[in-house]
Amino acid sequence: MEETISLQDLLKTLKKRLGMIALLTILAITIAGAVSYLFLTPIYETSTQILVNQEKTDAAQMINQNIQADLQLINTYSVIIKSPAILDQVEERLNLGLTTEELTEKITVATAEESQVVNVSVQDPDPQVAVDIANTTANVFQEEIQELMSVDNVSILSPAVLKEDLAPVAPNPMMNMAIAAVIGLMLGVGIACLLDYLDTTMKIDQDIEDILGIPLLGVISPIQEKAELTEKAATSSRRRAG
Repeated sequence: MEETISLQDLLKTLKKRLGMIALLTILAITIAGAVSYLFLTPIYETSTQILVNQEKTDAAQMINQNIQADLQLINTYSVIIKSPAILDQVEERLNLGLTTEELTEKITVATAEESQVVNVSVQDPDPQVAVDIANTTANVFQEEIQELMSVDNVSILSPAVLKEDLAPVAPNPMMNMAIAAVIGLMLGVGIACLLDYLDTTMKIDQDIEDILGIPLLGVISPIQEKAELTEKAATSSRRRAG
């Protein structure tokens, strides 16, 4: 016999286990908040912008050609910025004790569509270190690109600066706690349904028909204890005597 659970049964189960579901949800939120605020290291981000300039010329057509050529070179510049040829010198100047791979993980290079601006973003637990890495990377790239590709059309448009009110980009405690609340709620509902499914005790007469699949012939009323019967008899006698 295939067992089905109606929406009404599900609501009854959730209502019966509401305390447990709420406890698991609150516990998940508390753990997420504690981990976010006490154990996760804040990460700060800063960025610098590098401008790829087109060569000066009087012909409009040559200007457009130079712009298109610069746009095509931006992807190449993005790879060069994160290459050992640049980052090894950044490490040498800053003496951070980081490998090229570790520096690469901190740096993100992005370009706007149809734009000649390359944005170099750096993330680090120390905002001052992030600023130093971003600016040093831009400076080294500007110097080395002249020898690597024999071009001198790169300039720093906007250097990275350390802001007083710089907020960490990670972790996001509120987001973490919201996700934990959803997970805790789902976990509570799942456990509640599982406990109800594993509970095979018969609590009402309908359970006999549902579980055993046999018709119910009758119900035996609860037998009262002897003391209760004696007390009721004495009460009736007093009432008659009065």
